[in-house]
Amino acid sequence: MTTSARHWASLGENTFVAGMWLLWGVYRVFGRALFRVCLVPVVLWYWAATPMARSASLQYLQRVQATCGAIGHAPGWRDTLRHFRSFAETLLDKMLAISGCYPFESVRCEGRDVVTRALATGRGAMIVTAHVGCLELCRALIDHDGGLALTVLVHTAHAERFNRILQRLDPGSRVRLMQVSEVNAATALVLSDCVERGELVAIVGDRVPLHPSKTTTLPFLGVDAALPVGAYVLAALLHCPLFFMACVREAGGHVVVFESLADSVELVRGRRDQVLREVAQRYVRSLEGIVCRAPFEWFNFFPFWDQGKTR
Repeated sequence: MTTSARHWASLGENTFVAGMWLLWGVYRVFGRALFRVCLVPVVLWYWAATPMARSASLQYLQRVQATCGAIGHAPGWRDTLRHFRSFAETLLDKMLAISGCYPFESVRCEGRDVVTRALATGRGAMIVTAHVGCLELCRALIDHDGGLALTVLVHTAHAERFNRILQRLDPGSRVRLMQVSEVNAATALVLSDCVERGELVAIVGDRVPLHPSKTTTLPFLGVDAALPVGAYVLAALLHCPLFFMACVREAGGHVVVFESLADSVELVRGRRDQVLREVAQRYVRSLEGIVCRAPFEWFNFFPFWDQGKTR
């Protein structure tokens, strides 16, 4: 298939490992203020060197503004630069979270009771999230809490170097990363055991898979976008509740938001596509609510709305 834009999974990783460790050292010795000063030339370089990411950022910010007015004005190049800077700041938050150095008392939770009630039955649940804010903080909270286990389905081929940094910061994490390019029967069997043990399974739902047929098309921020349905098929196979989760920055810290998407997903014969579309619509509503709340914390720096299209 020839696509109108390169698939996100084919994009190279830009992580400069030595630079990340240097900035980490600056933070540990001098604090966040000097870290931010050192970050300025780094952000400017990446912003100048990646025109596709700049264009994708502006397109996204324009659509957020058109949908809910969250930017407050017509977005321009300064807003894309702020978007890049927000991503860079979040990389530090990820490292702080995984290393256990983040002040967890600064994290507030919304809707956690809906997940707690579901887990009280003894079975686990599935979480679908997005490339929003600091997901690693959610992983660290589970380790910090000590009462839960989490398996995260990831496609790490495009971020192997940064993930190795995170693993070095917390080699004994109770959070397991499972590398997948697609969910098959073997994967489902392993995850079924996780759910039976009362564990959580998490997957992102805002990037299309390598096989575009496993998507549905829905309006997102006012424009049709291809979105994956694999998470919802998996929730049906695992016979478990499905939740939305995101973690974004707020004044003084972060907030983790949980919302129920479905008590169960039943793929009834003859209505399979309709059911998947309905669940995906609930996910889109939750995701739109988050990006309108924190517009500079959605980190998909590629032509998102072009994914799945053919020439």
